[in-house]
Amino acid sequence: MNKIYNPKPETWSELLKRPTQSLADVEASVNEIFSEVKSNGDKAVKKYTQAFDGISIEELLVSKKEIDVAEKMVSGELKEAINLAKVNIEKFHRAQKTERIEVETTEGVLCWQEKRPIQKIGLYVPGGSAPLFSTVLMLAIPANIAGCNEIVLCTPPDKNGEINPVILYAAKLCGVTKIYKIGGIQAIAAMTFGTQSVPKVYKIFGPGNQFVTVAKQIATKYNLAIDMPAGPSELLVFADDTANVSFIASDLLSQAEHGADSQVILVTTSEKLLNSVEVEIEKQLQVLPRKAIASQAINNSKLILVESVSKAIDLINEYGPEHFIVVSKDEDFFLKNIQNAGSVFIGNYTPESAGDYASGTNHTLPTNGFAKQYSGVNLDSFLKSMTFQKISEKGIQNIGNAIEIMAEAEGLQAHKNAVTLRLDNLKRTKDE
Repeated sequence: MNKIYNPKPETWSELLKRPTQSLADVEASVNEIFSEVKSNGDKAVKKYTQAFDGISIEELLVSKKEIDVAEKMVSGELKEAINLAKVNIEKFHRAQKTERIEVETTEGVLCWQEKRPIQKIGLYVPGGSAPLFSTVLMLAIPANIAGCNEIVLCTPPDKNGEINPVILYAAKLCGVTKIYKIGGIQAIAAMTFGTQSVPKVYKIFGPGNQFVTVAKQIATKYNLAIDMPAGPSELLVFADDTANVSFIASDLLSQAEHGADSQVILVTTSEKLLNSVEVEIEKQLQVLPRKAIASQAINNSKLILVESVSKAIDLINEYGPEHFIVVSKDEDFFLKNIQNAGSVFIGNYTPESAGDYASGTNHTLPTNGFAKQYSGVNLDSFLKSMTFQKISEKGIQNIGNAIEIMAEAEGLQAHKNAVTLRLDNLKRTKDE
């Protein structure tokens, strides 16, 4: 890892750059695939599945038989673990439900807000070297709680043209309505436009590599909503001498093993801890099955020594990490002052992997600094807020004149007339 000592604030922007390509670097490829999928539907999807995944797929939709076979392949122990996670995720997301909000803003003017589910949801679940069945739980569970009618899931097939059985099991368990053997850019394009097999959705959720992230951003040009720009995983840890060194090293490596383009950062006020963590990372790295991947991510990562906790929090807020772990005697200071983070993990016994799997919070979070303006996925991500209003005769009399004056000031005579006609009608009725 790269060690940096007391960097000056003017260098932070360059220092904290992610190891990712810009949208411009891959936009041309994404646009080309989108255009072809829009024109040729399933044919284009199959073409790019062959090109990128090396497999020829005849039937994109996963059959009921395939799902039933997959369910039998999942061990009882893993099913129990998934069920525990499911229960906790459901508890946390059900608690986010809100009641109708109703206010009489002026006598006779009743306004209220209600939430409605987004009817058609598309979920993207990464496959590849680490099929993320946990992402199925994180996305399908709140979609079901919200009441979404159609939940479509796309995930890339393996070299045999099959989907990881645990992904299929989790999808069935969590109420996914259709599952497709499609990955990458072509999956996002299929859900954006709809094909002969894949229905068009209204909003797409899910993490992915840089190409998937850009594809989701391009999808927004076609009247589609997305959860957030969620790309390669990242973790920032602040730790001082109260932290367990082996715990910190394991947390950093847990994110590094996601992919070569992941990034992990340690910020500390203790040079002793910094050096100890560096040694421990190298020690733990040697026995990881995904050592090659984690090693590449570690090369993109940093150990940063700062002078004070105030410098630390300023640097952390500038970075805006997807995941933020804090283990410090000044814990309350960090919790009070953290402004930009997707999800926060507190203390020696709160590993980031708890949030990835089973604590109950959602692990679909903003990356690449988007924590400065985006929330992680939550129940409201699957809902729309709709406002309603009902105005009585008394109510329109109370606010009508103000509306007339404002409409006239903006030069919108028809707006004014819509009120004036009503007020005049009430006046005539009263006079009669």
